[in-house]
Amino acid sequence: MQSVRRDIIARYFKKGADVEISSNEEGFSGSWYAGTVIQPPGNTKKNSAKVLVEYKTLMEDESGKRRLREKLELVQLRPPPPRESRSHFEFSDEVDAYYNDGWWEGIITKVVGEDKYLVFFRGTREQMAFRASELRLHREWVYGEWVPPLDTWPDATPMNEELPSPAEVEVNREMVEHNFNPGERVEISSDEEGFEGAWFAATVLEKLEGGMYLVEYETLRNADDDAMLLREEVDSLHMRPFPPDVGLVDRFEVLEKVDVWYNEGWWVGVISKVLKNDRYSVYFSSSQEEWKFKHSDLRVHQEWINGEWVIAPQVLFANN
Repeated sequence: MQSVRRDIIARYFKKGADVEISSNEEGFSGSWYAGTVIQPPGNTKKNSAKVLVEYKTLMEDESGKRRLREKLELVQLRPPPPRESRSHFEFSDEVDAYYNDGWWEGIITKVVGEDKYLVFFRGTREQMAFRASELRLHREWVYGEWVPPLDTWPDATPMNEELPSPAEVEVNREMVEHNFNPGERVEISSDEEGFEGAWFAATVLEKLEGGMYLVEYETLRNADDDAMLLREEVDSLHMRPFPPDVGLVDRFEVLEKVDVWYNEGWWVGVISKVLKNDRYSVYFSSSQEEWKFKHSDLRVHQEWINGEWVIAPQVLFANN
């Protein structure tokens, strides 16, 4: 597997390679920016080696003459996905929207006319209008593969050839209404500062009006009475079904996205180092922190995309 990792670095993160960069700045969670590798990792055997990148759309000075450069962890980078030919999108599609010089993860909440879509962003709680040319289907880059797989790879246009202009902002309060039933087990995400990237198990108690649900958490306690489980009204955009059991894996690998059990919930991170005695260092992009965990604290990461659970191709986890 270490040889597979070196091949991925050599192929996608060599000097001059186009990349997309995830931002850890407050208020920028879920965004990706186009950049170029200026200096690749000096030692591919060193898991925490930094990569020097230069942004294509972010500038270092107010005059806009110098592009911003940063040294970043390898887990903050991915190759730019080829842009698929797509003239229309559908309600509830998970998408990336081009806005403020970067791509932001969101969900389509309404189709308005032939070429206009309302996209809801969980991180900012805003809804904005975009054209089809300013959207792309959302996919995760998992250990060298796009998940779910690209549909039209042969006909794809490289993302860096032409970036669309920023969309005109239109705030709209309409919400998506998913169907969750009382008694159903779900997971809840939070917008509160310090809890980005975390999912907490809960049970649906009641369906309310306006796409809201009353839920009871399985691990979070009421602040006023620690003997009682926390109950809360949550909108459907912060809910997903409880992930299915996909079984245990013998070993996780560097650059593999995982969920980590920590502080009463599951937190999304990336394996940055494989340690001795079934332990791992995991990097969390939302907080720019790296923590050590036991193998038993991790589970296979799954993405709820367009109404389906998606995981990385199992062949990538084989011992190569």
